[in-house]
Amino acid sequence: MGGLHTDASGSGATLNLPAIQFGNLTFDVPVVLSPMAGITNSAFRRLCAEYGRGIYVCEMVTSRALVERTPESMRIIKHAPEEKTRSIQLYGVEPNTVRAAVRMLVEEDRADHVDLNFGCPAPKVTRKGGGSALPWKIDLFKDLLTSAVEEAHRGGIPLTVKIRKGVDQDHQTFRDAAVVARDLGVDGIALHGRTTAQHYSGKADWDAIAELRQLIPDIPVIGNGDIFSAEDAVAMVEHTGVDGVQIGRGCQGKPWLFADLEAALKGSPVRVHPTLGQVGVAFRRHAELLIEHFEDEFRGLQDLRKHVAWYFKGYEVGGEVRSGLARVSSLTELDDLLGQLDADAAYPGAAAEGSRGRAGSPKRPHLPQDWLDSRYMNDAHKAMIAHAELDISGG
Repeated sequence: MGGLHTDASGSGATLNLPAIQFGNLTFDVPVVLSPMAGITNSAFRRLCAEYGRGIYVCEMVTSRALVERTPESMRIIKHAPEEKTRSIQLYGVEPNTVRAAVRMLVEEDRADHVDLNFGCPAPKVTRKGGGSALPWKIDLFKDLLTSAVEEAHRGGIPLTVKIRKGVDQDHQTFRDAAVVARDLGVDGIALHGRTTAQHYSGKADWDAIAELRQLIPDIPVIGNGDIFSAEDAVAMVEHTGVDGVQIGRGCQGKPWLFADLEAALKGSPVRVHPTLGQVGVAFRRHAELLIEHFEDEFRGLQDLRKHVAWYFKGYEVGGEVRSGLARVSSLTELDDLLGQLDADAAYPGAAAEGSRGRAGSPKRPHLPQDWLDSRYMNDAHKAMIAHAELDISGG
């Protein structure tokens, strides 16, 4: 995006990280946008890509819903023509359903890269044995991954996985899961350095990510957790030796972070420090893309409202304008509100940085009955997963 205020006067940390390879795909900038429900739709992915290069993954989509072609699942996997690499993250707990979903994506040419979600800590997912709870059942993990890898590779599509450290500190899974995934032929692994129990609270365990990098040196490893700035990304790479980084909450309301990340990982100290007016320009562009995505002005702007606090974090906006933006329902109204901003107001520094959204607090994981008693499925668990995906929404 042209006209952004940048600053090269500081001592911004830099690296010169090589391109990352997932199967037959090469990405010059090893930065991955983490799938976030309700956030990383096509509009936000396109906006981030206008600032910097990376791997922009869609919102997680449920395998069952995709196989059934629910309208919401088909919307989630829709990519705009501008999106050159179509990355889709699938969630599933039943191997045959996951196989069918991957086959559909491959045979209908709907994806260039598939990622499997074994990292989600949401109770609606883990209570059915999915997400970050699933690798605990190593037999199910193997069966599911075997099905997905076979279908993806049959069509020449790279397949990666996203995992967490484990269910909790006493039930860690990342070591076994990574070795199994590597041996089954996955093309890359991302590790979020937290357990299910932590959700997004506390600090991410970068030592665990470093351990994983050492454990499986033969395929790309992506580090995830507590990256809110380019300097954080550089620090993670230096601490862990990972091949790339994955960004989630840190880029909410901050699409220009991808410009900073590309600069830092390719040796440039230049950082984007937007004026309030430039934030307003990014916010307006996001509105345009959301309207195009939803094909409806009101719905697009309704979706934009949740981004207000993230975009204007740390800036002096004024209570009336801020509340107006949180209720905006037309582009005319949006332009009037943005016109009331002090466009020349400088970047507020640390007040605009850090985490977006709520980190929350540790929670007892919601799991199927007796899930932690064994690393292997019992008859009750096998019966449960045959129906589990029917209880998860299409997103």
